[in-house]
Order: sequence, then C-alpha cells, then structure tokens
Amino acid sequence: MSSPLLSRSPDLQRLQSEGYDLELRAGHLLIHDVPYVRSDKSIAFGILASSLDLAGNRTAQPGNHVTYWVGDFPCDASGTKMDSLGNPNQAHDIDTALKAQHTLSRRPQPSGSYPDYYLKMKTYVAIIEGQAQSVDASVTARPRRPVRPSETDSVFEYLETSSARAGIGPINSKMAVGRIGIVGLGGTGSYVLDLVAKTPIKEIHLFDGDLFLTHNAFRSPGAPTLDDLEASQKKVAWFKSIYSRMRRGIIEHDFGLDSSNVSQLETMNFVFLCMDAGPDKRTVVEYLTSHRIPFIEVGAGLVSTGESLCGSVRVTRCITENSDHARQRIPLGETGQDPYDQNIQVADINALNAALAVIRWKKDCGFYSDFGDEYSMVYSVATNRIVNDEIPNENPSSEA
Repeated sequence: MSSPLLSRSPDLQRLQSEGYDLELRAGHLLIHDVPYVRSDKSIAFGILASSLDLAGNRTAQPGNHVTYWVGDFPCDASGTKMDSLGNPNQAHDIDTALKAQHTLSRRPQPSGSYPDYYLKMKTYVAIIEGQAQSVDASVTARPRRPVRPSETDSVFEYLETSSARAGIGPINSKMAVGRIGIVGLGGTGSYVLDLVAKTPIKEIHLFDGDLFLTHNAFRSPGAPTLDDLEASQKKVAWFKSIYSRMRRGIIEHDFGLDSSNVSQLETMNFVFLCMDAGPDKRTVVEYLTSHRIPFIEVGAGLVSTGESLCGSVRVTRCITENSDHARQRIPLGETGQDPYDQNIQVADINALNAALAVIRWKKDCGFYSDFGDEYSMVYSVATNRIVNDEIPNENPSSEA
C-alpha cells in the first residue's frame, strides 16, 4: 500500500488495522484471500477489488457501489449463487496480468452510496465471508499479513485512477513505451508535452535551446506569472518544472539539435518533431529515417487575408515501414515549399496540431482503433475538412 495514501486515508488505515490483506494495483484497491463458497460447497479464496476515487494522495468518497471479483461467483452455504451480489460473468480488467471474472453490485440503502472504502469493502467481504464461515468457521479474510507493497514503477507522483474507473487499464498500458523525444517546445511542441505527460510513457526527453519568453506564454498550455517570464528560463527547464509536479521521467536537453548532436536521438523509441523548417530540421529528418526511428512531424500555418486568418494544420507520420514520403510532405527549407511562411500561430491551432499528432501516435500504440492507417493528414481551417493522404490499399487523397 502506498505510504502517503495509507497515512492520509482513515478508511484504508482501518481496513489495514483490522488485518485485511490489502494491495494497491492499477488504480484499484484489492483485498486478497477472501474466503467464499463454490457451487460444490467447497471453500476457496478470491480477490475483491474496487476502483479508487482519490483527492490527491487520499481517498475520496467512492464514486460507485460496484466491486470486482477474481474467482468463481460466490455462493451461499448451500452452493447457490448469491443473486443479491449482481450478475455473473461481467468481467473487468484490473491490469494486463489480473482480470476479474465478475462484477458485483450491492447498493446500500437508503443512500445508494458508500461513505468510504472501509464500509464499501467490508460490506462485500462480510456477505461473502459469512457464507464461507457457515461452512468452515475457521476461515477468515483477515490473515493479518504485512501490507503488500504498492506499484513501484509508476511514473506518476499520484495515482492515475481514470483508467481504472473506465476499465481501460490494460489499453492504457499500451502507451508505456520506453523513451520518446519532443524536438522543439514552441506552440505545438508544448501542447504535445501536455498531452503525452498524462500517459504512462517511461521517459519524455525535451530538446530545445530557446528561452521561455512572453510570446511563448500566449501559445502554450498553462498560465505563467510575470515573475516566471522575467526569470528568462530555458523552455526545457520551465516545462520540466511544471510537469514534474505530476510525473517523473522528464529529461531536459537545453539545446537545439543539429549535425553535431543529432545522435542524442539514437535511443528514442519515438520522436515528435516540432521544429521550424531549415537545415537542422533536414538533418534530424535524415537521421531519424536512416536510423529507422519512427516519428511524427507537425506543421501549422496561418496567413492573413486582410480581415481574417486562414491556413492549415498538418501531421506527417513516418514509421520504419514507410518513410519515403517524408521529403515530399515535410518542409525542410526549400524555397517556396511552405506557402504558410508568415509564422502566424495561435494557441488553438497549436493545440489542435498537437492533439491530432498525439491521437495518431496513440493509434500506432494500439490505444485507439485505426481504420485509415494514413501517413499524412491536413486539416483546413476555412473548410473544416481533414484530408488523409497516402493510405495503404486505398486511393490517395481520400477525405475523412
């Protein structure tokens, strides 16, 4: 059990003090070795689990009344399934290694909700354990073992419970890759960081040599103070200080990439390329493609028409199986290649560009379904249309 969570949660302390075998796992509270009756009237031991609702490092009131059960569906002393505990066979994935076979439902009356996890878990245990003790009075769900250690490999400073509540823990774990790099922390790159920082990536490497200045404050997430801006920090230091409040594994590299240091990307499992066009960008693209490092390159451009702005957002995907299109799709500094050269950027366009890029990466991870497998997409602001290009086994330039 997590020490901060246990020390600040009286309901968990009470369960522990009464001798229950507790474990914290993938945003769930587990009680191990709960005795129950099988349909043949034999005694077995199962695991009772509940997703956790937290307020920081302490428990909040449970958001629902259901629990999950690892084992056969509990029966009464006669071997009859206890219908009062819900419907059998509604499975729930706790994580990739542990699956609950059943969802249990026991709504308290008259309130319909449990005030804390002590009463919630104890209510279910008492019902299940009580029938088992009718068969064998010696069995107990309180073996008074030492508390099981909590997860030690989480990158987050506090528990991520939304995946557990939604039942998508195993799907979420698909994003727990080793290292990704974000090259460039301008408007789009900073929003990429904001989105990927909330995933279980082990390490996020930030590459940028620029200072965090006033214009950055208006096209990146968050709300820096005047003192923050007057400090003239490097971008990587500023963003690391913000997101390290939430998670570990953010590594800063306070320099831009060029031919002298592009090899810093050698150990990356994936790269988000958020650089302006130019010789250094060409160097990075050539390095990534030659070393078969998958990456996504982003581009957002607006031009003034006099009374309004128009433009587009582009996401170009380069994976190891297909990177030949990179030179045709990615502006590398050639004259006239990028019609949007006024460098007009606003936060919503940067955020959209980042969101589309991160969604594309999550598709490659298997988090989202992917029926298109596109290698390039362009969103037009004026027409509100997305065009996918270079879709394998489909006609090019099909619209989504």
